[in-house]
Amino acid sequence: MPGEPLVKLSNVNFAYDSRPVLTGINLEIPRGKVVAIMGSSGCGKTTTLRLIGGQLKPKSGEVLVDGQRVPDLDAHGLYQLRRRMGMLFQFGALFTDMSVFDNVAFQMREHTDLPEELIRDMVLMKLNAVGLRGVHNFMPSELSGGMARRVALARAIALDPMLIMYDEPFAGLDPISLSIVGELIRKLNDALGASSIVVTHDVQESLKIVDYVYFVSEGKIVAEGTAAEMKSSNAPYVHQFVWGEADGPVPFHYPAPAYADEIMQRESRRA
Repeated sequence: MPGEPLVKLSNVNFAYDSRPVLTGINLEIPRGKVVAIMGSSGCGKTTTLRLIGGQLKPKSGEVLVDGQRVPDLDAHGLYQLRRRMGMLFQFGALFTDMSVFDNVAFQMREHTDLPEELIRDMVLMKLNAVGLRGVHNFMPSELSGGMARRVALARAIALDPMLIMYDEPFAGLDPISLSIVGELIRKLNDALGASSIVVTHDVQESLKIVDYVYFVSEGKIVAEGTAAEMKSSNAPYVHQFVWGEADGPVPFHYPAPAYADEIMQRESRRA
């Protein structure tokens, strides 16, 4: 992936107490690109986002965002950096007691001194970009799941961030909404000139829109490459994950004694 990286993790290790989560992570997010981080549940994908956003600090290694060492920033520096980031949380995480308009306007009111007239124009512009200008007076409870995710996307790009992070943006969406959100991620990234990190389980939809993929397993990057390279990969873990195979390096059965032996032991106890 040519180009100067906006985000760079070098030999990053992280653990919760004595339980290792990430081991020797090396990855780069180039400017203007959409990069996916994929892997099974609990492999450390969301933890990686939290390290980039400064919510967590690595045990060792380096986390750079726009040339700044994130773990070394004080509170003021970290908040300044976060103002240049957008985040789409799982299932949207909209403020339930605020209207759609106020959800999108929230960052503008908190972090800028813009007049309300300009905020109104900007909010409607962001909602128009995701096709939902007509619901600006709705409450989140009045939205479908796909609409709520699109409103959350409008909120994530409210301040034209340089970096947008998506945590499972496709979870729980119907096929139409899933396709719409996928196209929006790609189009908005290109329109803003931003960089995007997509943490997801949805392989097929993600491979349509991303420029590069990192596969994580048990806290380590086990494969990386373009979407085409991942689809044609013969690496057992990647092949199983991409094509949704039931058995492989990730076994279908949880470790247990041999089934026949367990049955015979039960029969012998009965006898």
